[in-house]
Amino acid sequence: MTCPRSQIAPPGEAGVFHVVSRCVRRAFLCGTDKHSGQCFEHRRQWIEDRIRFLADSFAVSIYSYAVMSNHFHIVLAVHPNEAQAWPDEEVAERWLAVFPGALSWTQDPKQRERIAYALRSDPKRLQEVRDRLGDLSWFMRALNEPIARMANKEDQCSGRFWEGRFKCQALLEEQAVISAMAYVDLNPVRAKMADSLEASDHTSIQARIKDQSRPESHGKGELPTRPLKPVAGLDAKALLGMTESSYLELVQWTGEQAHPRKRGKISRPKAKSAPDALWTLAKHPDQWLRRVKGTESRYYRAIGSAEALMAKAAVMGQRWMKGVHSEKALILIRQQTE
Repeated sequence: MTCPRSQIAPPGEAGVFHVVSRCVRRAFLCGTDKHSGQCFEHRRQWIEDRIRFLADSFAVSIYSYAVMSNHFHIVLAVHPNEAQAWPDEEVAERWLAVFPGALSWTQDPKQRERIAYALRSDPKRLQEVRDRLGDLSWFMRALNEPIARMANKEDQCSGRFWEGRFKCQALLEEQAVISAMAYVDLNPVRAKMADSLEASDHTSIQARIKDQSRPESHGKGELPTRPLKPVAGLDAKALLGMTESSYLELVQWTGEQAHPRKRGKISRPKAKSAPDALWTLAKHPDQWLRRVKGTESRYYRAIGSAEALMAKAAVMGQRWMKGVHSEKALILIRQQTE
C-alpha cells in the first residue's frame, strides 16, 4: 500500500534516503536487450554523469550509487537548510544550470544576465526555486526526465520510460546508511554483472577505488585515514568516524559472504576475517549480513533499529513498520552469541 512521499521524506526536513528508480518497459534501460540484440550500455554513463552533475546544483550529498540494467540505486542525504542559506545569486545560478529555460536558446552574455536577474528579482519565485533545490522529489525529477527524453529519442518512441513512482526508504540511523551503501555498492556483484568491486562499472564503490589509486592521493599520505564522506555533492561529516579504507574492506568482505546456493559473489577473495569496522555496526557478522541483504526485502519505508522504526511509524500515523520483526530477530542473534 502506497503512502504520500511527504510522509517518508517531509519537505523542508533534512534526511538520508535510499532511492530506486526502475524502467517500465521490457527493453533495458542499460545493457543489451536479449530480444532485440540492441546494446544500451552507453546509457549507464548518461545516468552516472547526470547524478554527479545534479549533485553540484542541489543541496544533496551522494553517498553511493549503482546503475543497473533496468534500474538504478542512490543513497543520498538532503540538506534543505543549506539551500535556504545560499545567496540569491548562487540559487539562481544553480537552478539555471539544471533548468536553463531560455538560456538554452542564447549565448549572448547580456541576455543570459537578464534572465538570471529576472529570477533574482522575483522573491516569490526565488523562494520556490530555493525550496526545490533542497527537495528529494525535485532532485529525482531533474534526474529522470532528461534521461527519459534521451532514451525516447534514441528508441524513436514516446510514452513513459520510468515507473510512476520511485521507491524511497528513509535511513534513520548512520548504521542504516552504511548498510544501504554496502547493499547498493554490491548490486552489480549480486547480479553477476561483475566479479569484483574494481569491475563494478558505474558505481560509487568503483569511483572510490579509482580515487584511491590516483597519484595525487598517494602523495598526500592520508589514504588509510581519509574519512568516509560523500562521493559527490555537499560535504558532510564522516559516517560513524569510518575511513574510506575501512569501508572498502567492509564491502569487500561482505561481498565474499554470499551463500553458496545464491548467485553473485566476489570471486577473488581478499579478506581473511571479518573487518574491524563490522564490530562498530553489529555484534555478530550474521547481524550485519542479514541487514545488508534484507535492505529491500525485509524493510519497506524505512531502515533502522526497532526503536527508530517504531518512532517513524508513530510520526507517519502507523502502529507498525515493516522491518521491526527483522530488527528484533537481529537482537535474538546477538543474545544467542553473547
